Amino acid sequence: MTTQKEKTGIKIERFRKFKTEKFYPSEFGEKEHHVVNEFSMVVRAGNHIFMRGQTGFDLDGKFHGLNDPAEQMENALRCVRQLLEEVGGKMEDVCKITTYVTDRSYRNEVYAVIAKHFKGVYPVSTGLVVDGLALPEMLVEIDVEAVVSDN
Repeated sequence: MTTQKEKTGIKIERFRKFKTEKFYPSEFGEKEHHVVNEFSMVVRAGNHIFMRGQTGFDLDGKFHGLNDPAEQMENALRCVRQLLEEVGGKMEDVCKITTYVTDRSYRNEVYAVIAKHFKGVYPVSTGLVVDGLALPEMLVEIDVEAVVSDN
């Protein structure tokens, strides 16, 4: 069997693999909100880092910031920093962020948290207001892509 590295010359590593049915608390949302999948928290492909959307859930599945979008974003960005460091990156390597909020009125407080964590980094950014996220308790989510310098 040919590996991905043999095909492309790029080593692909998957970190913090998890099964959704063991990660998300069953008391959150409704039964139909829970699906069975297998994912990674972060994938490093060569110098590129792709991260699962970060929310109010910490890396152990504990939820932070119920009804508090700023605290959910604070938790999400703590997770971003930790995951980047675990795979050899840092916040300064972040190139693109996509931020999702479930209510336009959350933007000011959520973006203040983002500004604090990305001061001096200047990533490109897209912000979206969406009708909902995977579970109704989730009010914000941030998707991050980074490239680690060869230096």
